[in-house]
Amino acid sequence: MTDAQGPWKAVNPPEMAKAIGYANAVVTEGGRHVFLAGQIDMDTDGKVAHPGDLLEQVKGAYANIARVLAASGARPEHMTRMRIYVTHVDAYKALGREIGAAYRACFGRWFPAMTLVGVTRLYDEGALIEIEVDAVVP
Repeated sequence: MTDAQGPWKAVNPPEMAKAIGYANAVVTEGGRHVFLAGQIDMDTDGKVAHPGDLLEQVKGAYANIARVLAASGARPEHMTRMRIYVTHVDAYKALGREIGAAYRACFGRWFPAMTLVGVTRLYDEGALIEIEVDAVVP
């Protein structure tokens, strides 16, 4: 099953509000499944690269996601689900345009099913955001 967004079909019922920058659901058939652990803005020393800077942490997490996808034989258009954990939902919302631009710069216009969850703390000291991704490679 393929459409303009990758090896899957986005499901956005017309009776619901228009999905902007995400899909309400994603349907796949077959393929190889890739599940990424939570990615943060981690440098090669295992430390948060940009402490205190949410936008730079988002960009760093996106870059790490792209690296892990590539190492797994997957591409951005194979992403089917993204779970975003953030310690400051209001700050994330305030940076919406910039985060959207960073997303498109890294992944293009591939919009999987997404969930944003506000959390009080993440495992890595100084991390403000952590992102999990699932992908299906045809």
